[in-house]
Amino acid sequence: MALRTLDSLGDLSGRTVLIRCDFNVPVQDGRITDEGRIVASLPTLRALLEQGAKVVTMSHLGRPKGAPDPQYSLAPVAERLGELLGAEVAFAADTVGEDAQRVRIGLGEGQLALLENLRFDPRETSKDAAERASFAAELAAGADAFVSDGFGVVHREQASVFEIAQALPSAAGLLVERELGVLARLTESPERPYAVVLGGSKVSDKLGVIEHLLPRVDRLLIGGGMLFTFLDAQGYGVASSLLEEDQLERVRGYIADAEQRGIELLLPTDVVVAAAFAADAEHETVAADSIESSRFGADGIGLDIGPETASAFAEAIRGSRTVFWNGPMGVFEMEAFAAGTRAVAQALTEAEGLTVVGGGDSAAAVRQLGFDDAAFGHISTGGGASLEFLEGARLPGLEVLGW
Repeated sequence: MALRTLDSLGDLSGRTVLIRCDFNVPVQDGRITDEGRIVASLPTLRALLEQGAKVVTMSHLGRPKGAPDPQYSLAPVAERLGELLGAEVAFAADTVGEDAQRVRIGLGEGQLALLENLRFDPRETSKDAAERASFAAELAAGADAFVSDGFGVVHREQASVFEIAQALPSAAGLLVERELGVLARLTESPERPYAVVLGGSKVSDKLGVIEHLLPRVDRLLIGGGMLFTFLDAQGYGVASSLLEEDQLERVRGYIADAEQRGIELLLPTDVVVAAAFAADAEHETVAADSIESSRFGADGIGLDIGPETASAFAEAIRGSRTVFWNGPMGVFEMEAFAAGTRAVAQALTEAEGLTVVGGGDSAAAVRQLGFDDAAFGHISTGGGASLEFLEGARLPGLEVLGW
């Protein structure tokens, strides 16, 4: 079966369309600090509005505990969405209650509404399929079709992703379609050399993608907090740096497998070590095999790849025709430890070929560091979903759309 797309829904003029977006954006003091996911949703929303559909958008934000919580309200999203669309966005103060019904009934053709945070209802993420189905049925009441365009949640079996697609005629939106097209190129027909750059805090978060991609890539670059488990696996001390001792044997297996397959495994040769996990902490660059010899001794914490490593990583990236990057190289939120991540991002903008930033912290990093989204081939809106797709995992939100 093929993925059902918007065309499969036919003429949507005058019809009420529910669309699951991913507006899970960072909000500080009521201000959105990264609107990338909102911007990514605009093509599908505009396509529906131009058809004359009555569009009801829905999303989650953060991790509320199944009850209304003002700090997780989608009200700031409704305001910004209206500004980006140049049209009023009616905001419902609930999801399936009286206000949601009032707002939905008041929609005219080519108008749009946003429901309050889906996760204010515990049924959205319930492990009980019957509870999720009951919530989906209430969301679907009075709607004519459902569009799934929140790629960041397609790996979740949740009411607004899975059950609702069974309750209504359903199809994928333009964003989901584009994400899948790009990610398929990474797994089915990557132009070579193909490099995968992995960072972030934990090896355990990347186990599946390493195993699935190792036979498919030409180069594997390891940075971020996970690098210290790789260094320890080689017998190097890592002082007080992040270490997953329970993953050491597995990592040794990856290193041996890469060598056997002739894959270029690039591990850091130098590391920025700090006295503490703090933006103003004293720090110095040391060789990767001499972390415990830094002036901070056993208390030293590795917080970024060093300049020598950053240069080698950048050269490998620029020399590749396909690059997938997921996970920062260091604690990029602190300027003193952002250089490695900045170097990797810069190299991606200079590589000739397909460059993909795998969402999550990587997407946040490129924007915080001042890079233009257009400088990259593709910035995914779903970090976890991207990784699970690349590791060949089951994605319920896509399966229910015919994928």
